[in-house]
Amino acid sequence: MKKYFSVLLSVCMLLCTLASISCSTVNAATYNIDFETTSKSIYLENLDTETVVYRKDSSARRFPASTTKIMTYVITSEHVPDPKNTYLNVKGEVLDMLLGTGSSMAGLEENEKVSIYQLLCCMMIPSGNDAALILADYVGNGDIDKFVDLMNSKAQSLGCEDTHFSNPHGLNDPNHYTTVEDMAKITKYALTLPFFTEITNTVTSDILGDDRYLVTTNYMIDEYRGGDYYYPYAVGIKTGSTGNDSGYCLVSMAVRDGYTYLCIAYGAPYEDEKGEQYENGAMIDSANLYKWAFENLAIKTILDKNDLVKEIGLNYAWNKDSIQLAPAEGYSTIMPDDVSLDSIDKTYSIPESIDAPVRQGDKIGTVTLSYANQKLATIDLLAGESVDRSELLTVMDGLKTIATSTWFIAVVIGIIVLALIYMIVAAVYNRRKKTRRPVKKYRKF
Repeated sequence: MKKYFSVLLSVCMLLCTLASISCSTVNAATYNIDFETTSKSIYLENLDTETVVYRKDSSARRFPASTTKIMTYVITSEHVPDPKNTYLNVKGEVLDMLLGTGSSMAGLEENEKVSIYQLLCCMMIPSGNDAALILADYVGNGDIDKFVDLMNSKAQSLGCEDTHFSNPHGLNDPNHYTTVEDMAKITKYALTLPFFTEITNTVTSDILGDDRYLVTTNYMIDEYRGGDYYYPYAVGIKTGSTGNDSGYCLVSMAVRDGYTYLCIAYGAPYEDEKGEQYENGAMIDSANLYKWAFENLAIKTILDKNDLVKEIGLNYAWNKDSIQLAPAEGYSTIMPDDVSLDSIDKTYSIPESIDAPVRQGDKIGTVTLSYANQKLATIDLLAGESVDRSELLTVMDGLKTIATSTWFIAVVIGIIVLALIYMIVAAVYNRRKKTRRPVKKYRKF
């Protein structure tokens, strides 16, 4: 009986040990405008915060016309490191490729020696298709198709998903298209290249000589010829039109009071059924959008990097049961002046509590910011301080877990039951022993 009880007790202790082991074992809101626009596709972005503040059919494929030359500039700039000191002779056969196309020309002449920088000016200021072809021929080593392949490859590398170029100047072709969103990506990259802003914001230039002035096609930056199109805060960039096929197109930028906006407007009506030209709706739309943005929008700080934005529970820390979370980075965006920060929705993805130890800067969760059901950004949330682990609390919690576990309770009940069975069996055994008749011993004779 004692041997049986000893084995049973050993099994119970093993179950408790197993139970103990088991218990010990993580850019954009857009806003409404209060006026009509005639351009088919529009994209307006605040470059200071990379916030798109207005879109209109921005993913539709459009003919880009001469705004194509922004990508031609990009490829040329990347392949000619010193454009002011790199010269070539204009090929007559390249100029002849434009005969009969009705192209805008910079007036380049066969066999004249010009620098790449001069050609970039001829292409971007008066929108010379002749300059675009000459640059493509030079960079492509006599193969313009090779240059166009470079344009398409660059578009892909910039994340343009709906863009395909067929030529370097923008004359109409069924396989020559882009979107205002894609052109924004191309233009923002071009803005980082040498001389781009300087050239595209030039109104007139005598770079080919005193009697061969280059004059901009962009009336928004031309105070003397621009008339009602002139907008004093406009900075560049490139016009385009191939008649009714593309409509009026414009890529422009405006800077005022420390704010910078980029606007791409494509497909404004060009002429009516009688052949009478409309006003340049791309310029009108762009100017109106700039005025609206400068007068109604402002940069607001939604999260400051130094703010403690949320508190969660903390386990196994001595005399501390919570910890504050801080954003990994500050977040600012452009918003209407009259919007209160209280209207920004914050959706947290965080645990109810975490276990010590915690190091300051550990990622704990995220917060998603949104306004008017439009997602603004998702920001990581980090531990705002370092907290060590209390081994005493850890052990006590482990014991508590064991004591309240189903395994432990079952084992304890089993021991109690076995103890009761043993006591009952022992009592019965002792009672039988007492009531057993003594055996008579007989003396041998």
